[in-house]
Amino acid sequence: MNARLNILENPAIGKAVKHFAAAGKVVQDSPLPVSTQHLVTLRASQINGCGFCTDMHSKDAVAAGEDWLRLNLVATWREATCFTEAERAALELTEQGTRIADAAGGVPDEVWENAAKHYDEEQLGALVLLIGIINTFNRLNVLVQQPAGSYQPGQFA
Repeated sequence: MNARLNILENPAIGKAVKHFAAAGKVVQDSPLPVSTQHLVTLRASQINGCGFCTDMHSKDAVAAGEDWLRLNLVATWREATCFTEAERAALELTEQGTRIADAAGGVPDEVWENAAKHYDEEQLGALVLLIGIINTFNRLNVLVQQPAGSYQPGQFA
């Protein structure tokens, strides 16, 4: 399987990806816990059916010390006992923000309020930014049918 376009070499997309990556660096440097960042990017990628990002974010999470059991249970986080209440709130916000078209009123207030119980304003800002960025990358990769499986941890660092 080959991608329809080479995202990094395409003049328009390549320039934009550099800006998205710079925005991602803002999140990486934020006080939002790194483990939460990995769970969020993985869950959004699963929902969006982005094999490339699912591959990348699971491998990066393991390289950062995340447990495979937790990663394997991200898709079923509601039933899993290995996530903190804060992580659950972030995962719920991720799901609601990723499936935004499914809810006529957008993200429900109770989902936002639950996240706000666990994260301060700076962390919430980073979480919202991360959800937006990963959804953008997911959509780019799904549109061009970016193949999954060959990513190496830190490949784009």
